[in-house]
Amino acid sequence: MLTKSILLLACIVQVGDGSAVTPISRGDAWWIKRHAQINNKVEEAGKNCTVVFVGDSITQGWEGAGAKVWENHIKELGAINLGIGGDRTEHVLWRFDNGNLDGISPRVAVVMIGTNNFGYHQDSTEEVLEGVVAVVEKLKKDVPGILVMLLDIFPRGEVFNEMRGSILQVNQSLRAKYEDQKNVIFFPIGHLFLEVDGTISKEIMPDYLHLSEEGYQRWADAIVPTLSMYLNRKSP
Repeated sequence: MLTKSILLLACIVQVGDGSAVTPISRGDAWWIKRHAQINNKVEEAGKNCTVVFVGDSITQGWEGAGAKVWENHIKELGAINLGIGGDRTEHVLWRFDNGNLDGISPRVAVVMIGTNNFGYHQDSTEEVLEGVVAVVEKLKKDVPGILVMLLDIFPRGEVFNEMRGSILQVNQSLRAKYEDQKNVIFFPIGHLFLEVDGTISKEIMPDYLHLSEEGYQRWADAIVPTLSMYLNRKSP
């Protein structure tokens, strides 16, 4: 099944203009393989999937540095990891249309996407905002009744920098847009990865972008109580 999915994807890789809201695939072989693996996990989980984690390499990292934390705190919530390293909003939108949501009806989606829209082929703050909003609205449309727990785009870089300012502007706009909207919670946790002087330590983000095990523990500690409440479970 995996090989068949890889071949299918290889035949339908799209070429687009890089818009943050225009769904597009990526052509690199490892990405195609990862996408197919996610589709297989989704098919296997079926109705047992209650939570999806949507994002890029920081989300995929729950299977790396965050694996132990996932096993101890997230797995039992019926969660599936839909993260793929390097993805931008337009790639996530494409994946939604090509298997990542097929046959499942998760009650909650934990979304953290957008940093790669800043990181390369840089989009404007307005474009990144539109891309993140498109991901949220697509989830709401494709999975009726889903609760979207929209995390802020995490800070990046050891010290204050221009990109952090752009990220903050998008986060502020996301807060304003979703403050009172049904089925979306804007849930900022990026401040938990900062030191009191505004720097980021290697102990939390070894490369000042991706999280360490301690970083994932902070992420879990921040969201699991709320997730458990919405799923009518006790926190692990």
